[in-house]
Amino acid sequence: MTGNGHTPLLETRGVSKHFGSVNALKDVSVKVLEGQVTCVLGDNGAGKSTFIKILSGVHRHDEGELLMNGEPTKLHSPRDARSRGIATVFQDLATVPLMSIWRNFFLGSEPTRQLGPVRILDVGAAQRIMRQEMAKMGIDVRDPDQPVGTLSGGERQAVAISRAIYFGAKVLILDEPTSALGVKQSGIVLRYIAQARDRGVGVIFISHNPHHAYPVGDRFVVLNRGKLLGSWERGEISRDELVTMMAGGAELDELTHELARSLDGPGKSV
Repeated sequence: MTGNGHTPLLETRGVSKHFGSVNALKDVSVKVLEGQVTCVLGDNGAGKSTFIKILSGVHRHDEGELLMNGEPTKLHSPRDARSRGIATVFQDLATVPLMSIWRNFFLGSEPTRQLGPVRILDVGAAQRIMRQEMAKMGIDVRDPDQPVGTLSGGERQAVAISRAIYFGAKVLILDEPTSALGVKQSGIVLRYIAQARDRGVGVIFISHNPHHAYPVGDRFVVLNRGKLLGSWERGEISRDELVTMMAGGAELDELTHELARSLDGPGKSV
C-alpha cells in the first residue's frame, strides 16, 4: 500500500515554535499520507523532538497550521492527540519491564466482563487479543505472562506498535525506534514499520540514521537547526544524497581540506 494520493492524514504548514528567543522550529511543512512512511531526519538539535511534541499534543505551535484530513486542528494535550488517532511511541516505549506482556499491551485499558453486580478483568480475552495482535506483527507469544522486560528491544517495539494500532492509531509516530538496537534487531523493527504501513497507517519515522530510514521510507524530510532543508519522495533522492546531507557534506569537505593543509604545512613532525 503506497498511500491514496489524496488528502494527508496529518499535515503541518509553515509550523514554527519559539522558546523565548530560541527558534526551535521555523516554517516546517510536512505531509503524512495513509499507508506511507514519512521519515523525519536530522542530527541532535535539529528540531526533531520539538516536532514530535507538537504532533503529539505536548507543545502548541506558535505559527503555521496543523491539519488532520485537511481540516485545521489544534491539539490541546497528548490525550487529545490519541483521541484523534495520533499515537506516539517514544524511545522508552512506555513499558513496565516487570509487568507481563499482556498487561503492558493494555496498560489500564484491559477488557472486562460482568460478574454479578460488578465488572472484573477479563484476563482470557486480554491475553487472546494480545496474542492475535502480536501474531499480525509476526510474533508468536507463547507465554502471555512473560515479563515484557525479558523481550528483545525489537520485540518490545512490536508490543508498542501493535498496541497503538489496536487502539485505533491512524498516525503512528516512532521516535528513534532503532537508535539503541544492533543491526539484526534494527532490521526486525524496520519490518514491523513496513507492516504498519501496509495496514494503512501513516507512519512518521523519526531518525538520525538515513541507512535505517531509506529502506522503508516513502517520503524524506530533513531538518537542520529547526529549519526544513527539504522534502523528497523516494524516487527523488538517493540514500547517498541523504547521507551526505545528514553528514553536513560541505562542512566535512571543508574540514577535510583544512586537516590536509595542517598536516602538510609547516611544523609537520615525522
